[in-house]
Amino acid sequence: MSTNAQDTSAWRDLRPRLMSAAVLVAVAGTCIGLGGLAYDALILGMMGGMAVEAAALFGLSVKSWRGVLYLLWAVCAGLSAATGHWTYFSVFCISSLVFGAPLCAIMCVIILAGTALLWLRQGSFWPVLFVIAVVVASDSSAYVAGRIFGGPKLAPRISPGKTRSGAVGGLVGAVATGGIVATLSGLGGVGSALVWGGILGISAQAGDLAESAMKRALGVKDSGKLLPGHGGLLDRFDGLVVAAPVAALVSVCAGTSMPFWAAGARTILRALAGHLPG
Repeated sequence: MSTNAQDTSAWRDLRPRLMSAAVLVAVAGTCIGLGGLAYDALILGMMGGMAVEAAALFGLSVKSWRGVLYLLWAVCAGLSAATGHWTYFSVFCISSLVFGAPLCAIMCVIILAGTALLWLRQGSFWPVLFVIAVVVASDSSAYVAGRIFGGPKLAPRISPGKTRSGAVGGLVGAVATGGIVATLSGLGGVGSALVWGGILGISAQAGDLAESAMKRALGVKDSGKLLPGHGGLLDRFDGLVVAAPVAALVSVCAGTSMPFWAAGARTILRALAGHLPG
């Protein structure tokens, strides 16, 4: 294959990715800005959609009663969080073992991610925007850097398409975006936002690799076909489902006196120590 042909092949999915991303940004941006019922509906829809994809990946038909129950499990867990019953997520996670270990594991990821995103949007939209912007920047920067610079593969046995240059590019994009969002918010903590941007960027890449490993084990390319150029919801939000719970945990430790990205290591350790026995 010629160099020009390889270049064209590397960028062949850019157009559908951009088009579907534009729709996602428009819908998600509107719901995040409005908050309230619009945002709750967005997160519940996301949780339900990911549950449907997860069920299909493991051969559970959503037309069966167990498939419907699996879908409702995710939605009801989201509803409990949306109505302020934050601690119920653990009950839904543990009890989902009735579906078997693999589906339970994915259900726990869906519930934790949905609960985290709902928690982060209780007041200002900036915490949610920070997390999503960092994850999107990490994914986009990794995509562009990997195709421009190429080089050694990051994890060839898990995801042959990912490169080390892409991972570095994604990290740089995440760090820069964290600083930009913190600056635009006017809430302070720009310096520590760079650190948390990097941490969330690494979390997002870990989520991406984990989902790739799952798909490789199952012998599938995409979790679904809902989003052209991206695959399914699990494909698109694989980084977010890890980064959001991390951000929510930091938010719980930071309290309401500061945005989560302004929390330092001492604040996090002090908060965690306060919950340890003895």
